[in-house]
Amino acid sequence: MKTVTVNLNSIEKVKSFVKDINKYENDFDLVSGRNLVDAKSIMGIFALDLSKPLKLNIHSQHHGDMIAESLSNYICQ
Repeated sequence: MKTVTVNLNSIEKVKSFVKDINKYENDFDLVSGRNLVDAKSIMGIFALDLSKPLKLNIHSQHHGDMIAESLSNYICQ
């Protein structure tokens, strides 16, 4: 599993993120404080506090770095 911090602070960014992440068969979780949702669920994402950065857990044995790189538009530095 690989964990990165993402910023999804607009509706358009959330829509784009969900579209991009659904290209993968892997499981992804978004974590905000004690709340955890499926990152492929647009409704789940909107239940989180999007004003703060979120932790994205990428559940992949071998391709976590490649997936994270493809999602670089959302990753906080």
